[in-house]
Amino acid sequence: MELSKSIILLSCLAHESRLLIFKQLVQAGSSGSTPKQLVEKLNMPAATLSFHLKELYQAGLTHKEKRGRSINYYADYNCMSSLIHYLQENCCAADHCDSCQESVGLR
Repeated sequence: MELSKSIILLSCLAHESRLLIFKQLVQAGSSGSTPKQLVEKLNMPAATLSFHLKELYQAGLTHKEKRGRSINYYADYNCMSSLIHYLQENCCAADHCDSCQESVGLR
């Protein structure tokens, strides 16, 4: 992952509402969530949710799929994993420490 992409992702997640939405999508797993479900769970106005979903989607942190008349949103686990790997890429490099890399499945 490039530095510029990691900055975009971290900046996107640095907003309280977007972080809450993303966490909810992670919790929803492979079934995803509709905007209506997210509005109900997060007690957030639909217009606000829509704005933040757009930002998460444009950053690449989510993907969406049309199902009939509704749209399901999903956390993009590949993107999330790439960001985590990027952040821990040189973790404890000087100490040759394996514990933090093992905790996130890098080894």
